[in-house]
Amino acid sequence: MRSSNPVFSRRGFSRDNGQAGFNAAPQAGGPAVGTQNPYATNPYATNPYAQTDPQLGGAGPQAPARAGVMTIDDVVTRTASTLGTVVLTAVLAWVLLPVDQDNIGKSYGIAIGAALVALVLALAQSFKRKPVPALILAYAAFEGVFLGVISSAVSTYLSPGVVVQAVMGTMAVFAGVLIAYKMRWIRVTRRFYGFVMAAAMGFVLLMVANLLFSVFGGGDGLGFRSGGLGILFGVIGIILGACFLALDFKQVEDGVTYGAPREESWMAAFGLTMTLVWIYLEMLRLFSILSGND
Repeated sequence: MRSSNPVFSRRGFSRDNGQAGFNAAPQAGGPAVGTQNPYATNPYATNPYAQTDPQLGGAGPQAPARAGVMTIDDVVTRTASTLGTVVLTAVLAWVLLPVDQDNIGKSYGIAIGAALVALVLALAQSFKRKPVPALILAYAAFEGVFLGVISSAVSTYLSPGVVVQAVMGTMAVFAGVLIAYKMRWIRVTRRFYGFVMAAAMGFVLLMVANLLFSVFGGGDGLGFRSGGLGILFGVIGIILGACFLALDFKQVEDGVTYGAPREESWMAAFGLTMTLVWIYLEMLRLFSILSGND
């Protein structure tokens, strides 16, 4: 099973230098169809987690964990570095690229350029076989510039408290999904994955259609960005982001379980950062609409 995150769906964790990765994640509570422990399928590989003592005629003590494999600590550290870069550049953009009447055109231009560069870097990384930390951090930096200018504009022209609400809302969604996933209230299965992917494709197509109508027809297009429909689609976007988080948590959990190479923790951080950016933007849009309705 691959995550709905565009990074993970492009390439799951892979084998590297003989270390076991995975190409299909197991179902919650057991292995998925077609998914096997790589040690069980390779007759020349020795499973370091279940060695046999020939003198005792049975299983001996477990060997220590292998070096060079991904751990939860690795994922947390890399994610903190990537998100820290996003936050730092967002703050700098907020301060150095004001959105007042004299500078708003220039600031918007830089923000749009930064968003396009971030998109190119994200696509470049997603098509690479191995993660490139410099590329991932560069993506985070340009994404932060875009978020900083957009957040500053929303705070200046709509409501100063909207950005804080969006940040707190994003943190709440992350914590809630993490707790629900750890408590197994969310069961990540193939059916869950298929439903989320279908819903995500439909959501994206509707947003693209709305954008095209707004560009060529003027106004708010189909009305998905304001009013009651805007609120509804904002909530749907946040729910989809929460589903993406659950899929990403599953992918990371399976990477640690199957001993993916440590470098793959950068891909996990990259994917989680993209999902959190999605949730933040949807939160920002939702609270902006609610603030405008007030």
